[in-house]
Amino acid sequence: MGESNTSGIGFFSLLGLLFIGLKLTEVIDWSWWWVLSPFWGPLVFIALILVVGALLVLWGKHAEKKLERIRSKRGGRS
Repeated sequence: MGESNTSGIGFFSLLGLLFIGLKLTEVIDWSWWWVLSPFWGPLVFIALILVVGALLVLWGKHAEKKLERIRSKRGGRS
């Protein structure tokens, strides 16, 4: 009773199909990279988020080590 089965086509898939149709009918004169961008665009966005997250983690660890070095130079005083 509480089950919901959502198996529809997504926004980016519809947009990609629209762009392909427009390209094949020569309505638009875009590069195939841009025509197919709705299919690979979300993957690039996710990869970008992962890279930024990894950089933030690395930066945090670097800052932590630097703070540790400063504290050790002071002789452990806070």
